[in-house]
This record gives sequence, C-alpha cells and structure tokens, in this order.
Amino acid sequence: MSNLGLAVLEKEGDLCNMASGKTPCPMRSCRRADRFQSRVVASRNPKLVREAEESLATKQRLASPWERRCSRTTQLLDMGEVSHQKFSAVDVDQRLFQPFPSEVVFENYTPHQFYIATLALRNKDRVPRLLNVLLRNSPYFELISPSDKNYKVAPGMSSTYRILFKPDEDKDYFEELIIITEREKFFVPIRAIGARAILDFPEQLNFTDCPVRFGTQKTLLVRNVGKREACYSITTLSPFSVDPSIGTLGVGEAMQVTVEFHPPKAGVYSSPMTVHYDTGEDVHKSLCGTAVNVNISLDKSSLRVEKTSITLSNQRSVVIHNQSAITAHFQWKRFVDQEEEERQKLRLQRQEEDKLDDVPEEHRVVPPLREHPSPPLCTFQNQGTEVQGDRMPFCNDIFTVVPMEGDILPNSSLEMNVIFKPKEARVYQETVYCDISGCETRVPLCIRGEGVGPQVKLSCEQLSIGKVFVGSSHSYRVLLLNRGVIETPFSVVYPERAVGCCFTFTPREGMLLPFEHQVIWISFNATVLGQFTEEFQFSVKGSPEPLMLTVRSRCAPTP
Repeated sequence: MSNLGLAVLEKEGDLCNMASGKTPCPMRSCRRADRFQSRVVASRNPKLVREAEESLATKQRLASPWERRCSRTTQLLDMGEVSHQKFSAVDVDQRLFQPFPSEVVFENYTPHQFYIATLALRNKDRVPRLLNVLLRNSPYFELISPSDKNYKVAPGMSSTYRILFKPDEDKDYFEELIIITEREKFFVPIRAIGARAILDFPEQLNFTDCPVRFGTQKTLLVRNVGKREACYSITTLSPFSVDPSIGTLGVGEAMQVTVEFHPPKAGVYSSPMTVHYDTGEDVHKSLCGTAVNVNISLDKSSLRVEKTSITLSNQRSVVIHNQSAITAHFQWKRFVDQEEEERQKLRLQRQEEDKLDDVPEEHRVVPPLREHPSPPLCTFQNQGTEVQGDRMPFCNDIFTVVPMEGDILPNSSLEMNVIFKPKEARVYQETVYCDISGCETRVPLCIRGEGVGPQVKLSCEQLSIGKVFVGSSHSYRVLLLNRGVIETPFSVVYPERAVGCCFTFTPREGMLLPFEHQVIWISFNATVLGQFTEEFQFSVKGSPEPLMLTVRSRCAPTP
C-alpha cells in the first residue's frame, strides 16, 4: 500500500496519525514508522487543481487524496545544465514532482513536544529526475532527508521526507520547503495551527415580521469556547448592525452582543455577518429579516379649519392611532419622501452658495452656528439652518402642528392640534406628511383654511353735496363701522387732483376697535368753479381692497 499523502506525527519517539485525530499509537522506535499502515489509499494519478487553496486540516486532506493543488513556483530552470534529458513528458505548466500533501499542517500540538510529518514527492516524468529539498534555518522546524545530497528518483516513484516540529508555544508557525528539480524551483508551505478562539454565534439569526423603518434588536449571549483569547471584529451589511463590533473576550468568558435590524422598506432582507479573528480566520454567519408595515394611521386624511380673521388663530385636532406593539416615533415633514427632501436640500445649498458668491471676499464672515439656532417655526425661505442640520421638518407661518414630533406608545392614540393663523384675506391650502416609524411611506394630511379680512364699512359710499358757491365752507360726516372682532388701523388717501385739496378729513387716520365706529368729519371749502366728482380711498390694513367714498358737487360763482 502506498504511503503517498501520509502525515505522521511523532511525540518523543511515538508516532501517530494526526489526520485521523486518534490517540497516538505507541511505537518502540521511529524506524517502525515505515511499517505504519495508512488507511488512506492515494490515487496513482492525482487530479491537479490550479486555483488557490485554503488551509485544510490534515484529516480533510487525507480524506481527498485524489485532489492536489499547485505549489507556488518561483523560477524555471534550464534542464540542459544538469541533465541530458532535455525533453519531458510532463507539461511545462505542471511540476516534475507532485508533492503530497501539497501543504504540511500540524495541529493540536503541545508546547515543548516533538512532532514529525512526512512529505512524499513523486516523479511524474518517464525518466529519472534529480531532486533536492531545502529548508531555511528555523528553531522550530527541521528537515530529515533520505539522502545527504541530490539524487535521482525513478519515474513513477516517490521520495519521502520528514519534517520535525518543535513548538515552544501554542501559537501559529509558518515555514516553506524549497523544492528544486531539474526544471523548476517551487515551495511547499509548512503550517502549524495553534490554539484558536471560537465565539459561539448561531449559524443563522432570523428577524421575522419586523416593523419597517424601526429598529428591532436581538441580544445574544456569546461565549468564547476556544482555547485562546478572542480579538475580534464583526462586519455586516445594512440594514443590519452589530454592537459591539470590535473587542476582546477571554477564554471561557461570555458577553452580550446586540444585533439590530432597521429596514428602510418592506420586504425580505439577508446579509452575511462575518466574524474576523486576529489570527486571520473569518467565520461567516447568516442574518435574515422580513419587514412589514404596522397598523399606524391618522384618523383623517384632510382637515378644514373654520374661517379665521387675520391676526387671529383657529385650530382643529387630528389623531394618530397606533394599533401596533411598538413605540412609534413621528415627525411632520414638508415633503412626500426622503428623495424629494434630498433634492430640495441640494437646491437650497446651491442658493446659499450663489448668495455667497455675490458677497465680496472681504465681507465673507461666517458667524458660529450657535449664534443662529434654528427656530421651531420658520418659512420656506429660511431653511438654511434646517438643511445644515440634515433635518427638514414642516415649518410654516400659516399652519402649525403641535407637537411637531414625538412618540406614541403601543396600542394608544395621540391627539395633535393644527393651528391656523392667516396673514391675508384669502384661502390657504397645504399638504403635510407625517413620517411615522413602522410605515414605509409618509402619511399625507391636506389642511385647508380661509383667512377673513377686516369687517369695516362706510355708512355711505356716495356723498352728494349739491350746489355750493365758491368761497363757502361746508361740513359733513360719515361713519366708519367695524363689524369684525379685530382691531383695524385705517387711513384716508387723498387724490392728486386739485379738487381733492378742497377737502379735509378729520381724523385722517386711526384705529377701529372691534364692533365700534369712528365719525369722520369732512370739511369742504369750494375754490374751483364747475361740476366735479371726486373719489376718496379709506385704506384698511388687511383688507384686499380699499373702501371708496364718492363725492359729487357743483360750484357756482358767488352772487
């Protein structure tokens, strides 16, 4: 039976099969190792695998003797310098000698003990070929060769070398054997795998039917069941996160690890969670989650506020019902979604940059941000501070929602007030969006209100004086009536024509109290002959149009 692929460990003169993991079998001397019967039958024509190979345990290597890997080649040599056989039946992209195993691995060793592994090199050519194996000076590894100098190996035959390993710590060791043939020089790695840390994470962690746009957490009790202190870092992909993501854990110790699932949209998510150890190993776990919309809604989709006088305010209420099991956070927003917010932020930032470009260089002094805190209520034009803070809540001088943001406990409701404060006598309409955790899209609320101007009227809109004589003086009166609930300032606007100078209004301006009236005395001193019609305006603040008083008269010469 061929000894190809056999890895033999010897501890203080005892040989054992490290790959099988069995208890070392006692031997009287190391010479009896040649009579050790391997349970693995090596293929006479191993399959060559050229891709990179991860470090396998010896047991795994012996379980797959038909699959071999290419060793790292560093130099091609001229065969004519050392041999008359310049041509070979072996392709140039393959080695003249096939190593088995392709990587020598020591595991489960004890410091200050001795271990031996074997390496077989088989001549794949049809003629004898020279072979030389070298090992750099190392305090931990020693090469035991079958010959003290180069020798030829018959075609199809193998030459067996022994590697003596003398560890002084339970840690990793690495070295390389230099294999020199007539055509190439390549390396066979020697690895000693020491103690490892093992964090007992579950293979898969599932988050089932979790609220969308809400953080769902699971806390794991993780132990280090390995034989070494764990220096680790954990990485994963959004919408999953892990805390702590980096740290150390002693042998046998335990810690709490929180895994959070915060999905931005409803659907199914999966992500690998990779545990990186300082020894170079990466362990991959699986995270899966399903995001759904929960039952959170407004009690109405539109709201109409009663007619409200300017400078006064009115309010209506709207209720958010949370019929889920989570504490939902809400905030009123101006835009329908996050994408629209980002577009508006860019637009506002460009406007600010354009304004800055128009300012001379010597005047570009930017005050500290703390001197300009963002007000809770603001107009659309004053949103620079909101953009800088990466928040764009609903801000409006006409409509205000109180509270603007907050939390709603599970299976409860929250009543909010919508305050309407018109500035002009016209109809206002605005759509605001409630951004609620647990809901994938923002919930719209259409608000409508009408502003009512001052309820001020004149007791008469026309004043007919009739026939008067030039140089005579006359007095008349009209009443300015306030039938509304707000104080209203007023003023008289004189026309620019010459006839307008013949009239005097007393008082010319003033304040009308709610449900009161003001007597306006009109003095007329006729100085122009002829018939005329004159219009006088009473400007009332907040009224879209002024009040008009038309005066008609005919001036005749003095008899």
